[in-house]
Amino acid sequence: MPTIAHTLTPEARGDAPGRGRLAGRKILIVGAGQQSYGIEDPPVGNGRAISRLLSREGAQLALADIDAGAVQQTARQVQIEGRAVLRQAPLEIVADAGEPAQIERMLDEADAGLDGLDGLVVNVGIAGGWGLDHTSANDWDRVFAVNVRAHYLTCKHALATMADGGAIVLTSSIAALMPANEVVAYHSSKAALTGLCVWLAKHTAPKGIRVNTVVPGLIDTSLGRLASNADPDRAQRPVPLGRHGTAWEIAYATAFLLSSEASYITGHSLIVDGGLLALRS
Repeated sequence: MPTIAHTLTPEARGDAPGRGRLAGRKILIVGAGQQSYGIEDPPVGNGRAISRLLSREGAQLALADIDAGAVQQTARQVQIEGRAVLRQAPLEIVADAGEPAQIERMLDEADAGLDGLDGLVVNVGIAGGWGLDHTSANDWDRVFAVNVRAHYLTCKHALATMADGGAIVLTSSIAALMPANEVVAYHSSKAALTGLCVWLAKHTAPKGIRVNTVVPGLIDTSLGRLASNADPDRAQRPVPLGRHGTAWEIAYATAFLLSSEASYITGHSLIVDGGLLALRS
């Protein structure tokens, strides 16, 4: 199901101007890069769209990714987005979220480079294995190391120094709530983020720190197109709003949850899926 350009709002296209909703905020985005997966003229991915929008809204950013080239490209785009409101370039950090020691270094660099943190986005995830018969213990452990352990450790280290009143957003998937494909480790790991989110939200509430999860549905990104090429049923799955979403729509959901507009929202999973889950027949 293609994205129909003429039906998109300026926000969904990424064309809307910033409104200063995150002015003065200091935010680390983990998974800020983007891969094209060999797709010609790829659409913007979730991590890059989030990075660009948060900059447009006035936040000072630390951008982290395992791919140095990808994070550098995001940083260049972020600097263009934020040039009217920011006084310094975004901080670039190369780190593997699957490695605990690198997570700790990443948080130290972000905290020092931004002189503190009051916001965190964890946008990392991998798939591995296929069905029960073709998912090994190693597949399972590798997926959970990136899709759950990385989120836990990143939050743990961030919360050690995060200012009161901060906000954390974890990126999950509609696979946490419905069977979408045969990658059982991916489904299970994304579902685990819901438990992590509510536990963290309860324990950080006394400091006024909010923790929420964005749950994307079928989104038109490079990875989404790759998945549709491998599974034609994905592309044809009927979405009530008649199209796949854009990464900008995930970015706006993330920006909302980080902003003071969401000051009374915590422990919540915000589903961004065009009605696919709630309205399916």
